[in-house]
Amino acid sequence: MTVAAERPFTDSQEFVLEVDSVATRFGTAVIHDGVSFNVARGDVVALIGGSGSGKSVLLKEIIGLLQPSAGSIRLLGMDVWRGSLDEINALRRRFGMLFQDGALFSSLTVAENVAVPFREHTDLPVELILPLVGFKLSLVGLSPDVGGKMPAELSGGMRKRVALARALALEPEILFLDEPTSGLDPISARAFDQLVRVLSEGLGLTVFIVTHDLDTLLSIIDRVIVLADGKVIANDTVNKVMKLDNPWIRDYFQTRALAARKEGSDGT
Repeated sequence: MTVAAERPFTDSQEFVLEVDSVATRFGTAVIHDGVSFNVARGDVVALIGGSGSGKSVLLKEIIGLLQPSAGSIRLLGMDVWRGSLDEINALRRRFGMLFQDGALFSSLTVAENVAVPFREHTDLPVELILPLVGFKLSLVGLSPDVGGKMPAELSGGMRKRVALARALALEPEILFLDEPTSGLDPISARAFDQLVRVLSEGLGLTVFIVTHDLDTLLSIIDRVIVLADGKVIANDTVNKVMKLDNPWIRDYFQTRALAARKEGSDGT
């Protein structure tokens, strides 16, 4: 598989996400100890790290669900933890979030799930929401008739696409994805990756992905941020990170590559 083409990283780029010296403690347990990095507008960035490194915790802090113990997070120019309630609500309309399992409402149809952001954050009448829902579904490669189905009637790949359509409902500037290919078969996972890349380029989206999927890194990622021992130990293009002489990074790429080869030889 070919590694995604490298994009230059310069000081002149606009940063849509700035994480500065973030520390996270739960009692005596230290999860983050001075995490800092920036994400430039338009980039597709991956956050990786071992189990317990605090990837999902950091993502929750970035989107305002969990407050860090120290440090600051600026998202789209706003300090996430110092804004007023109105400012925070306005900020939430500017980003989209896809949780690991899709987090669809099981009691709502697909169309009703995708319509939730419109109902919560806009005053649009129903007759205008319905065509918008259909458009969002088509944007992620689903036909309008899927809107009448319940989430339980869909495959895992289709549920992820519905969740993505909902995350894109309000035309966000930045999209957060938590393990988006987890639980998908290899073909569905790679199709989802390519959809994310196409949407990023076509809509001018910045994408921030928490992932463990090596194929995702090698195919669509501009930059990879590596968390270990409570800090960022690498933040660069995939090609450059792969060459670093760090035990965890070396083991990660070797182990994932071996697993991918075994999966291919098994025909799964």
